[in-house]
Amino acid sequence: MKRSEINGAIKRMEKMLGDYRFALPPFLHWTPEDWKTAGHEYDEIRDNMLGWDVTDYGMGKYAELGIALITLRNGNVKNKKYTKTYAEKVIMIEEGQVSPMHFHWSKMEDIINRGGGNLIFRLYNATKDGAMADTDVEINRDGRRYTVKAGEDIVVAPGESLTFYPYYYHEFVVQPGTGSVLIGEVSMCNDDNTDNRFLEQYPRFPKIEEDEPPYRLLCTEYPKAA
Repeated sequence: MKRSEINGAIKRMEKMLGDYRFALPPFLHWTPEDWKTAGHEYDEIRDNMLGWDVTDYGMGKYAELGIALITLRNGNVKNKKYTKTYAEKVIMIEEGQVSPMHFHWSKMEDIINRGGGNLIFRLYNATKDGAMADTDVEINRDGRRYTVKAGEDIVVAPGESLTFYPYYYHEFVVQPGTGSVLIGEVSMCNDDNTDNRFLEQYPRFPKIEEDEPPYRLLCTEYPKAA
């Protein structure tokens, strides 16, 4: 993925957040130069991968397969120094993009349409070995519980949300013609290195082609503490 694509996605997301008056913590506005002087008092950001995250899943087709997101807070199941049991993200998905089919081995999460267009989700139960099952899926939607056929389109309008338990395969796209969507995610601790199971084996983070200087550092790029 080209650095210019990453920079562009971050700037579009900053604008979207500004339009929605969603204020960000100060470190999310830092430049790469700012990070060079950040000491150990910011270790929670580094250790728990807080911050900017733009991915094309290694496929080089960000406009079709990819999302931009921010991890605002997170615990760490592998480091007892951090005792938070929860995480929060904000996500931008643009028309034409897909967040590909995956589930989490351990994490439970709520995905919330915070504004913009409509989201379309497709869900499947997963078997213990990670295959997709052709069985009805139980939906937990803003206090309502019901079942749908595997893979059925579930339209989630602004303000609505779905709860996903471990072993729930899910993918989502923007409903065509409705516009980009700002998504919230509230979950148990997030571990993008070991807790994602993609139906197709995508790398979670992109390989970056440096065609221009970085505008913001991604959560995988922070230098060691000054």
